[in-house]
Amino acid sequence: MRLLPVVVTVSLTVAVAYYVYIPLPDAIQEPWKLMLLDGGFRAAMHLASLKHWLGFDHYITSIRQSTEGFEGVMKRFLGSESGGGVMPGVKVSDIDFAGIPVRVYEPPAGGEGHLRRGLMFFHGGGWALGSAKKGSYDAINRMVSDELNTVVVSVEYRLYPEVHFPVPYLDCLAAAKHFLSPEVLARYTIDPERVAVSGDSAGGNLAAAVAQEVSIDDSMSVKFSVQALIYPVLQALDFNTPSYIQNQNMPILYRPVMVRFWLQYLNADLSLQSQLLVNNHSSLHHSIITPELRARLDWSVLLAPKYKKNYKPLVVEKESQGVVKEVPGLLDVRAAPLLAGPEVLAKGPRAYILTCEYDVLRDDGLMYARRLQDAGVTVTSDHYEDGFHGCFSFIQWPLEFDVGKRALRGYLNWLQNNL
Repeated sequence: MRLLPVVVTVSLTVAVAYYVYIPLPDAIQEPWKLMLLDGGFRAAMHLASLKHWLGFDHYITSIRQSTEGFEGVMKRFLGSESGGGVMPGVKVSDIDFAGIPVRVYEPPAGGEGHLRRGLMFFHGGGWALGSAKKGSYDAINRMVSDELNTVVVSVEYRLYPEVHFPVPYLDCLAAAKHFLSPEVLARYTIDPERVAVSGDSAGGNLAAAVAQEVSIDDSMSVKFSVQALIYPVLQALDFNTPSYIQNQNMPILYRPVMVRFWLQYLNADLSLQSQLLVNNHSSLHHSIITPELRARLDWSVLLAPKYKKNYKPLVVEKESQGVVKEVPGLLDVRAAPLLAGPEVLAKGPRAYILTCEYDVLRDDGLMYARRLQDAGVTVTSDHYEDGFHGCFSFIQWPLEFDVGKRALRGYLNWLQNNL
């Protein structure tokens, strides 16, 4: 009988290790920490899917509850309502901009007549998860406000499944237009020549799309000065770029998960996932996807050889001709900013684009940087050879990664020197 507890303990340990362990590239630092993080995320997704199948709750709602529960435990453990990110001099207000909930971070007031920077931030989470007010987003925006003397406005745009495209985009655009109005900038003592738009992942998608729309809106007297995009997701026509194939099983954003996020956002049938994974939705048979449009995301031309490696483009001759008609958002530049024409890109603000080697979205960001440069926009490309998707947000113990802290510092330094 004494042997039974030992056998059970060993068996459970082996089972957990088997579930958690996944092979990772040698360049990834702190691999077991990333495995544990990814194992927790996968467990939350599996549990949420089971609850959804049993009819208890929508699986996205369940995932939100799991992540919020974890954050609550961490807040109590750390003894801080913002997870250790409190900056004593920063004033935080939860208000509305044009009817859209936002959280405003104001640095300590300077001398009379002293103008401050402004930054609007859109959080990531696949247009379904995350919050402007919680976790690392709150801590990062407090840091930006404090260190850079910046009024930061973080937008709580609506999410799936409550809404679909274009609602999150329209929420962000409405908040941005309100923020850029001369009256609001004056109220917060912001220099109209020093206002940025920024976001990570799906938030980077929204930031790029909003920056494009603002740049071509002649009715607006104030434009964004810079756009800072953190591993943005920018297109949904090619899920077989080198980074999508290389990193298809890389934490914490697996290739099928990103495809599912897109289908959810565009209010499409989730059963289309298998077709998108093999690029059937963008076959040559689609006359609406013109050669000019294809050239805007032709990674065989837009990527440097070091990123193309030995991969070959996957171009399907004739399949699934109805998908694009069923899901028009696939070709909408408000959803896929990489598809914008050069005349639109040329009007955009100078850009900072952060990419990570071990991220399915790496090539989206790199292609956008190249297209912006080709259009005459000044671009800073900040690439992390040991980076993975989401690392920018992992800057607080126990979920802190050295690459995340370096990525955040690089972002802060660029804003310091360019905004």
